[in-house]
Amino acid sequence: MNNHDFNVINQLTQEQKSLWRIENHYIKEARDDAERAHWETIRDHKKETIAKLLEMAKQCL
Repeated sequence: MNNHDFNVINQLTQEQKSLWRIENHYIKEARDDAERAHWETIRDHKKETIAKLLEMAKQCL
């Protein structure tokens, strides 16, 4: 596996781990509605990033 492919797959893994923490901990543990909304916005951006990285990863395989 070349370095480019590794980078894409590694970043995909990191983003998925981060999304899992946001969905399973951070949103539920938010201090108030404003903080919850912030985590939800980040969650949505992570989902978009993961979708793009998945497309990149398909090209790597």
